[in-house]
Amino acid sequence: MAEGWTRHLRGEFINVWSAGTEKRGLDPRAIRVMAQAGVDIFGHYSKLVEELEAIDFDYVITLCDHSRGTCPFFPGHARTLHMGFDDPPALARDETQEEGRLRHYRRVRDEIRAFVERLPDALPSLAIRS
Repeated sequence: MAEGWTRHLRGEFINVWSAGTEKRGLDPRAIRVMAQAGVDIFGHYSKLVEELEAIDFDYVITLCDHSRGTCPFFPGHARTLHMGFDDPPALARDETQEEGRLRHYRRVRDEIRAFVERLPDALPSLAIRS
């Protein structure tokens, strides 16, 4: 969702790539709630961090606590920071109804949008972690 919002809202200013420490595929609920907000992420695909090692990043932003602890070192001058968002699939597991599951996805979608709307200006003011 973060890559989708960044491409949609800030694509003319920011080159963005999203990756993880394991491939999980594209989440159908994420596709659905992003489409509801007018952003098509259907063509996105799951990438491993290792697939992006050749890119000289300015920033590496982790978005969930799991990725914060497992994100590898990126060579070069990349500044690494963490923005903690809830993990919608983890929250959705406890819901018995699909609408309840989607509610978690929509909330996180909207929180990510608010973060992306502040980019790139917000980056220097965020706490940088080592």
